Amino acid sequence: MITLGQKKKKREFPTAFTVLFIILVFAAILTYVVPSGRFSRLTYDDTTNEFVITDQNDETTMVPATQKVLDDFDIQLNISKFKEGVIKKPIAIPGTYTQIEQHPQGLIDVIKSPILGVMDSVDIMIFVLILGGIIGLVNKVGAFDAGIEALSKRTKGKEFMLVVLVFALTTLGGTTFGLAEETIAFYPILMPIFLISGFDAITCIAAIYMGSSIGTMFSTVNPFSVVIASNAAGISFTTGLTYRIVVLILGSIITLAYMYWYAAKVRKDPKASLVYDEEPAIRARFLKDVDTEGTIEFTFRRKLIIIIFSLSFIVLVWGVAFGGWWFEEMSALFLGVSIVIMLISGLSEKDAVNTFVDGAADLIGVVLTIGLARAINIVMDDGMISDTLLYYSINLISGMNGPLFAVAQLGVFSFLGFFIPSSSGLAVLTMPIMAPLADSVGLSREVVINAYNWGQGLMSFITPTGLILVTLEMAETTFDKWLKYIMPLMIIMGVFSVVALVIGTFI
Repeated sequence: MITLGQKKKKREFPTAFTVLFIILVFAAILTYVVPSGRFSRLTYDDTTNEFVITDQNDETTMVPATQKVLDDFDIQLNISKFKEGVIKKPIAIPGTYTQIEQHPQGLIDVIKSPILGVMDSVDIMIFVLILGGIIGLVNKVGAFDAGIEALSKRTKGKEFMLVVLVFALTTLGGTTFGLAEETIAFYPILMPIFLISGFDAITCIAAIYMGSSIGTMFSTVNPFSVVIASNAAGISFTTGLTYRIVVLILGSIITLAYMYWYAAKVRKDPKASLVYDEEPAIRARFLKDVDTEGTIEFTFRRKLIIIIFSLSFIVLVWGVAFGGWWFEEMSALFLGVSIVIMLISGLSEKDAVNTFVDGAADLIGVVLTIGLARAINIVMDDGMISDTLLYYSINLISGMNGPLFAVAQLGVFSFLGFFIPSSSGLAVLTMPIMAPLADSVGLSREVVINAYNWGQGLMSFITPTGLILVTLEMAETTFDKWLKYIMPLMIIMGVFSVVALVIGTFI
């Protein structure tokens, strides 16, 4: 019985940490239930011009790197793919799956895995911390405040164009060079702009996260998914390119229409926002240093800082797309820009350094989420159940024909994408085995490539072991709110992918 003055405590959805830990425990339980097993792996050693065969017991054998060896192993790839460096990662050898001694992950393994996850993800974590520091500096000097005020005046009455622009740019990045983890850098910058423009946090997340997700799902020339998958399947990535571009455009239009419907509903009635109850906390975090009254002058110093800060993102995109950059180079870029901003900020040395440190501290929760997400993959890898799940999936679709085969492949890759969030890792593991199955049912191998892209991409909308929980932690939003928003769109895109796949079998 509730007495006068008491309020019934509202049940809250668990934080990202708790959700990830529950999944971590579930993954550990799976290592007791799912049999451990492995495929033999083949790797090319360019220093000796030999193939290194690693069996289920981690014993290695060196054999000459010849086409005959590939044919003997039923690996339907040309030897040039290895010698030219197109395929660098170990690939699974068809027909070599063997069940091995069970490797259950116990309590000690579960407790250790987040520590190992942090150690394995330290490059991403450093990037996020430096990003937090530079955001703190730009906020401190009022550059964001003045910039947001100037932008809001220019976009008044055309606010949804901001959503379209951000979505289009992140989609383009996703479909061309696999823009994904790099989007973490966008939330602290764009969230205040979206909030000031009248959108809620969900719309900002969707514009950034779904932009990159739709781009990577419907990849056209992404080297980390469609290109590496096509190479591992033994076909050119240009095969079916025109059709993939058409599907990308249609998928983007569908997603933007859904985002517009939600944004318009919230603009009409703010209480319709899925994060309406959390809005004060979200605004407190992202607008705490922002002058919403628009009284800060856009001085030359602030303009210069905004220009330098914006140029750093252009350099980042260039480095990732064309310079072979990864988190080490991206972190170095932002650290260098941070130092430049400190020098021209007008802040004292002590104030500048403390501001940078405080900004980094604001994102500690985000970096710990990254480590915990990686821990799940570590438990599954150490439990050696990923290959078993692939083996079961192969047996499930064997014997299917035509469109049914294509749709089943989509389901299989969605399932595997939950457990293997790495697009390149999933491609190299599965394609040498999955692609030849298309030959047996009279379909083009590009159908398998599309099923792989669209299936894993569809699952990435909600995969906790991927980027979504890190994104939600960054945006002060819980997983249940995201699920309420994304599930209708996920169903729509699932149906769209099935239809596109079926049509693709007749082209």
